[in-house]
Formats: sequence, structure tokens, C-alpha cells
Amino acid sequence: MNRKPLSPDELMELLDELGISTQTRQHPALFTVEDGVEIKKTIPGGHTKNLFVKDKKGNFFLIVAGDQARIPMNKIHAKIGARSRLSFANADYLMQYLGITPGSVTAFAAINDHEGQVKVIIDEPLLDSDLINCHPLTNTMTTTISRSDLLRFLEHVNHKPDIIALSISDDVAEPAGEQP
Repeated sequence: MNRKPLSPDELMELLDELGISTQTRQHPALFTVEDGVEIKKTIPGGHTKNLFVKDKKGNFFLIVAGDQARIPMNKIHAKIGARSRLSFANADYLMQYLGITPGSVTAFAAINDHEGQVKVIIDEPLLDSDLINCHPLTNTMTTTISRSDLLRFLEHVNHKPDIIALSISDDVAEPAGEQP
């Protein structure tokens, strides 16, 4: 069953209905973490980068992490329940499952996955921030939401996230043969 993806305005209406307080700022389109460096200086809270990936068996995952997180793509498949190594899903899958275009990948896009085909994963260190910033289904805006309200929103849209430490830190050296 194909439904029309929600618009940013419809997303904001739902958040209001749920009593979730947000603040949204408009800005030029951002396609990479680097594009948003200056804008992020004016918006408090944790900023996100989002990865929409799939395994060879056709399982899809939306990984939401801090904007500076380093995610070792060749090592996380087992941690997130993938059946094989991961690759980035293409723009057609992005539209099909999340109803968005490249550059607009966001935790909020889980609202458009009505069939529950996408597993949402949050990199645990992101939740150290009380406020989290996500694109509201478009990369020309940034919406600030509390950590608890983001989790509540995801549960409301039937995408309770798995919270897993995926990223690696530059200041932590991994001893040979051990995993962090």
C-alpha cells in the first residue's frame, strides 16, 4: 500500500498534536555534514548525520548518529542485526521506504515507513545531548527536539529505535584483538 509521504508541515502538525515542542530554522539546502558547519554554530544541541543502508538480503536500516561520529561501516552489520555487510541504499529506495530525497535523510523520515520495513538505529553517544537537531523531511530546515521527545516520536510512529554504540572515537585506541 503506497501512501503519499508527509510534508514538513504535516510532520510539524503531528508533533504539535503529540504535545512535542520543537524549534525549526530555515537555511540553504545542506547535503553533507560539512555544508552545515556555520549553521550548526547558531543552533544548540547535538546535530545528526543519518545513514540509510541495506544488507544483501534486502533489510533496510536508518542509522542516526552525531554529526562528527565515525561509523565503521565494515564492522557494524552484526551489531545492528544485518545479515551481511552494509551498503548505502540508493535514491529510489530512499523515496520508496522513507519518502524523502538524498540530503534529507532524518530520523523523522521513519514516519513515512508505514509498512515497518526500516529498522531505526540510534548511535548511543548521540543521546548524550539533551537537544537533538534533525531535518524535518527536507534539508532546507533544521528542527530542534528534546532527546526524550525524539524517542517518543519514533515510538509513536512504530519505529522504537535500537540504541547501540556504533561510532568510534578518535581519542580511544582499540587494543589489537579487542572490540570496544
